[in-house]
Amino acid sequence: MTASLPHQGSSPEEPERPAENRRRTIRRRAITLAIIVLLIGVPAGYLVISANQSRDSGKDKEKKYSATGLTAHWPSRVQQRLYQVPIPPYSKHVAYYETNNWKTSRLYAQFYTSNEGLESFLNQIGVGTDDLEDDEIAINARDRRIVGWDFSGSGPWYGLVNDQKNPAPTHDIVVNRSNPDHPMVYVVSRTVP
Repeated sequence: MTASLPHQGSSPEEPERPAENRRRTIRRRAITLAIIVLLIGVPAGYLVISANQSRDSGKDKEKKYSATGLTAHWPSRVQQRLYQVPIPPYSKHVAYYETNNWKTSRLYAQFYTSNEGLESFLNQIGVGTDDLEDDEIAINARDRRIVGWDFSGSGPWYGLVNDQKNPAPTHDIVVNRSNPDHPMVYVVSRTVP
């Protein structure tokens, strides 16, 4: 035998609630749905967008740092300042490659410039055009192999080593003057961290 539970009767002080009409029910549910979408959907959408941007940023960095050879672009101003490789304005065919390890950091750079640009570049690193030696290939075979430079083409070729006291970088420079008005400059700047 189950005992029946008594039902609570309505309170005489409480007025009877009218039944909710259909229009009001739909409106209340629509507002509730909108609130749920705003509280859950907007943050979820933000997380998806943020995750995609973060992933894309990581892919760009991975691509940049996994490069194995010259990148046809200007080195950043920080790199130019750190390695003391002030590439002259209006230079063309600018490319660079950076390597870092616990012992030595190197910036490989090349650019095609004017005679004035070459003179300005050399003056800014503390040497002059008179310091360039005829038929001097100052960049060693190891560094040439890393970036694929071949200095066996038509010349004349000039070069110099700008050996500086640490922490200033050392520059190995080769200049191709096959075009007398527009020399092609190759630089390897080494610094010890």
